[in-house]
Amino acid sequence: MNTGLITLIESAGIIAFAVTGAIVAIKKGFDIFGIIVLGVITAVGGGAVRDIILGIEPPFMFQNPVYVIIAFITSCISFIAVRTLRLRFKKSRSFFSEIINFFDAIGLGIFAVTGANTAIVHGYGDKAFLCIFVGVITGIGGGMMRDILAKKIPFVLYKDIYAVAAIIGASMFYYMHKFGVNEMTCIFLPIIFTIIIRVLAPIYSLHLPKVTNFEIKDDD
Repeated sequence: MNTGLITLIESAGIIAFAVTGAIVAIKKGFDIFGIIVLGVITAVGGGAVRDIILGIEPPFMFQNPVYVIIAFITSCISFIAVRTLRLRFKKSRSFFSEIINFFDAIGLGIFAVTGANTAIVHGYGDKAFLCIFVGVITGIGGGMMRDILAKKIPFVLYKDIYAVAAIIGASMFYYMHKFGVNEMTCIFLPIIFTIIIRVLAPIYSLHLPKVTNFEIKDDD
């Protein structure tokens, strides 16, 4: 794969996830330091887990901090933007959620693909499960860390089509790459498909099956 193209795409994913982390922190009332921490962790957390799984030591974020810097700058800009326009934001209670969903979809699609690609680049192209798993964990890892730090149940465990979208995107990329599909198509089609699934899920209330109206009382 074209290294420059992958770097550019990953940078877009870093920006998207940093925005979601910063917005969640702002909603929770974090100060500027907390906003930056949550933004950076959301942006690079999944990639760090990916690198640990693949045995990349130290994780890439420490070898080349460019993604951390991008996440830092994005988090600061998000803080300034919300602080400047906070009165306008208050007029629409759903505005924050819409921002989070939109940018989260972009980050999820990008990292599901680039995570799987990283596994292939490091010599695991013959291991489908590993490549797809790494793609998924790269896509959802940062968001899970974000939610845990913000004292929320990780979004991936209960709401909308989230991890499933990442699985579809990573699987599409892996098998398209395996069967020699054109590089641009191989990269962008799974990303776009994942984003579409993720964006449409809350609009059409798409969820995985779950048990509702069920309560068990704890024994005294």
